[in-house]
Amino acid sequence: MWESGTPEIAADLRPEIPHPARMYDYYLGGKDNFPADRAAAEKALAANPEFRSTARANRGFLTRAVRCVAGLGVDQFLDIGTGIPTVGNTHEIAQNVDRAARVVYVDNDPIVLSHARALMAGAGAGRTSVLRADLREPKAVLEAVRAEGVLDFSRPVGLVLAAVLHFLREEDEPYRAVATLLAELPSGSHLVLSHGTADFIPAAVRDRVTGIYDRATAPLVGRSREQVGAFFDGLELLDPGVVTVPLWRPEAAPAPGAERVSMYGGVARKP
Repeated sequence: MWESGTPEIAADLRPEIPHPARMYDYYLGGKDNFPADRAAAEKALAANPEFRSTARANRGFLTRAVRCVAGLGVDQFLDIGTGIPTVGNTHEIAQNVDRAARVVYVDNDPIVLSHARALMAGAGAGRTSVLRADLREPKAVLEAVRAEGVLDFSRPVGLVLAAVLHFLREEDEPYRAVATLLAELPSGSHLVLSHGTADFIPAAVRDRVTGIYDRATAPLVGRSREQVGAFFDGLELLDPGVVTVPLWRPEAAPAPGAERVSMYGGVARKP
């Protein structure tokens, strides 16, 4: 289980309220979650049993996408909304390509901070850092990352926003947040993004799932393929564009129904 860390962190855990990061950890078979998280996750799974397979498909996408970007020569990554560490984190993937790759993780969940030691245990020689900040305040995120001094903003950065933007409502201005972050990154930087969708889910199921997350610490906002594609405006999309995550450069033949998995993903380069 997680280490409680400082009293301030422990006080912020709010274990009685389901947290999407801890629910996601449960979908992946992790143990860093509380009874409230497990109960909410089971309700979500009862409404849509594909949540678990979708979460795993998203992890596969993250692995392939980060490996791709690292293979293009990007050796530093900013991963926002990383969630609870599990097998195949961004620093492990990137440092398997380049042992000197540097990674900064940003999340607003105190449990992520309690796992800082696990994140620092990558096999590579690169630096890895964990910061607590909120994607809804992108300028504050950038200030914190710059102050940390791990990333060099004069060179290309891989910005990773995997399965996080669907926790932002429209009033949180998710498109502005992404644009603000990208504006500070130099040419040659890449955006790795995945986002939940309700395109393939019946309205009744969508409403049940949305209600479960509305009682958690963050909502769940499924966006259409067109809406997800808008996050890449002004960038050069890598093939095959915005697709369901199992279809983004699969290493084996996708399972039947892969085109209807409720998560879109894409990778793009900043010109």
